[in-house]
Amino acid sequence: MLFQAVRHGDLTEDRALEHHERLTELKMRLLGDRASRRIAWKIAREHGWETTYDAEYLAVAKLQADALVTVTPGLAAKAKDVVPLAPLEVLSTEQD
Repeated sequence: MLFQAVRHGDLTEDRALEHHERLTELKMRLLGDRASRRIAWKIAREHGWETTYDAEYLAVAKLQADALVTVTPGLAAKAKDVVPLAPLEVLSTEQD
């Protein structure tokens, strides 16, 4: 996404690399680990969803006790009753 923003002229390369560095410093739980798969299963069952696909993203946010950042309206709608949502801009906001 950052690379594409630079290629399209929406972001300078220096700024994109600053964002990239910040993202790589974050401690993240990965999709597909045992705990997130179990929570995803539970979320999908509780909400009557056909698959665990969207629930996997929500499970990671829930396990991290963090907000979900998404640009996908359908995922945002599903998330509103499961985890807090945050706007995309929080990823580029400098933190102390």
